[in-house]
Amino acid sequence: MSEWMPYAAAVLPSIGVGYLFYVIIKNLLEGDRNERAAMARWEKEQDRRQIEDSKPSI
Repeated sequence: MSEWMPYAAAVLPSIGVGYLFYVIIKNLLEGDRNERAAMARWEKEQDRRQIEDSKPSI
């Protein structure tokens, strides 16, 4: 059993850093996706308001 322990101890930090990298990148991409969706909703609302403001009132 002690034959594989040095190998596990050598690989475990790399696995941990890889997992941490995965979680950080996943959250960055999710945040970017949510921000783009919010910006699209905001721009659509601004366009709608601009169209309503430009209509001539009788």
